[in-house]
Amino acid sequence: MPTQSDERAALDTVPTGLFIGGKWREGARTFPVVDPATGATIAEVADASADDGLAALAAAADAQADWAATPPRERSDLLMRAHRALLADVDRLGLVLTLEMGKPLAEARGEIAYAAEFFRWFAEEAVRLDGGYMQAPTGGSRFLVTKQPVGPSLLITPWNFPIAMGARKIAPALAAGCTSVIKPAEQTPLSMLALAAVLEQAGLPAGVVNVVTTTDPAAVIEPMIRDPRSRKLSFTGSTAVGKTLLEQCAGTVMRTSMELGGNAPLLVFDDADLDEAVEGALAAKMRNIGQACTAANRILVQRGVADEFGRRLAERMAALPIGRGTEPDVVVGPLIDTDALAKVEHLVADATARGAEVLTGGSRPAGPGNFYPATVLTGVPDAAELCHTEIFGPVAAIGVFDTEEEAVGRANDTPYGLVAYVFTENLRRGLRVCEALETGMVGLNQGVVSNPAAPFGGVKESGLGREGGFSGIDEFLETKYIGVRL
Repeated sequence: MPTQSDERAALDTVPTGLFIGGKWREGARTFPVVDPATGATIAEVADASADDGLAALAAAADAQADWAATPPRERSDLLMRAHRALLADVDRLGLVLTLEMGKPLAEARGEIAYAAEFFRWFAEEAVRLDGGYMQAPTGGSRFLVTKQPVGPSLLITPWNFPIAMGARKIAPALAAGCTSVIKPAEQTPLSMLALAAVLEQAGLPAGVVNVVTTTDPAAVIEPMIRDPRSRKLSFTGSTAVGKTLLEQCAGTVMRTSMELGGNAPLLVFDDADLDEAVEGALAAKMRNIGQACTAANRILVQRGVADEFGRRLAERMAALPIGRGTEPDVVVGPLIDTDALAKVEHLVADATARGAEVLTGGSRPAGPGNFYPATVLTGVPDAAELCHTEIFGPVAAIGVFDTEEEAVGRANDTPYGLVAYVFTENLRRGLRVCEALETGMVGLNQGVVSNPAAPFGGVKESGLGREGGFSGIDEFLETKYIGVRL
């Protein structure tokens, strides 16, 4: 367990200024970063203005031509150095992440390793960008197809996975030859600033990645979006904000990638391996204290096994230790802020008022911090608010279904379509249901789908484009066709 001096030492290693044009600079003002487990201020970070944002964009635009011309092998080598540096520094970076975001240290260290894998994956992809050559169907000419970087990119990351989501955007941008300006969430700026310092030490050229931290994202981001030098926006966050950004991007027809909200169903059929289903539900629900867009939001269980599944899940959830993420063996850390805590309390109260039964948890503990216990609700009606909005907390809401058709219909009855989970031992049913679900990703008999080597993204109001996998780098590349007359 880290001591207070260990915590202070880790925090003191992180720059707290703006990173623009390869230099760290102070802002005109600062804002506090708060430990959600204690409410204490742990750092003061530069609060960027609109002018700071435009300065960062100018630095990215000035560096774009040289970075695009940098040989792919050199870009790949930089990414590999970043990969190794993250793994070598996992304890310090994990502690910083836990202190500002709250997740347990074991999860924080796992996130650093996950982030490092994005740099390794896209280091390998940087040297494999290809094109095409073909004869025109009518003869007489040839078609050459090549890929070129989109150009300066705006990257906006969320607070729930502050290093991993940064890596998932920065790594493909660098691999493709794009410079960038990244704006982290105001709740968790330290992780991104620490990542920028790692990249700087790995040999990042000036202006290729710039970081602006701010408490007024609309004022800082919109002028950059309206500026024609910006050619790409990659955003992870709420659907409501994503729609606003899409409207702004229309002005310059900017290329966009949007990873937005989710309302993930988790279906457990009566032929499922219940031990496997409970463990899968636990992983899908409790990763990051339930604060994930991929979190199981609606758990639908076939009637024949619903009571037993609920009992087993409640038993497992009740045993999860709650506390500050730096404490030994803690699994349930604090929620990110008081608004998040109030939202979870409201959603549970609404569900119980509509007839849901609390099997475990259901009320916040006394004392400081934004803590809420692992909670299981059964008999949750579809009318409950938590069936229609992301819970973003450690609450497992269980409903019952009778037929496969009913399960699929209820799972698809949402404007969102990020991910779903299916548990069944019947392969035909599994494939049939997976294909029928209106989501960009499905976990079949597993509760975690995120992987740097797989395409991550949703359909409907859950987003546009894909991150990770072979598709991830294409989001930062334009296709150019050259017609050659013979």
